[in-house]
Amino acid sequence: MPTAVFFTGIGCALVLMTIWQLCAPSPPRRGLLPMITTAGDRFFIGLLASAFVHIAWLAASDGSVLIASALSALLMLILLRWG
Repeated sequence: MPTAVFFTGIGCALVLMTIWQLCAPSPPRRGLLPMITTAGDRFFIGLLASAFVHIAWLAASDGSVLIASALSALLMLILLRWG
């Protein structure tokens, strides 16, 4: 069940990002990332980065995965805002 909820959440987020870009397209811009990106690009890069943060956390720590999730959420916010 948790896996289904997780992937459903990601699917819904992707659908919402698509609708958002169709209603109010964001211009490509250059931010912290070394390339020109759109909001969708930054969202996808944020998802990949979050996966790597969780993998690294599981490999290097015995701490709660909630800490990795908090770090991932912060990373996602930074990438979407300034990436």
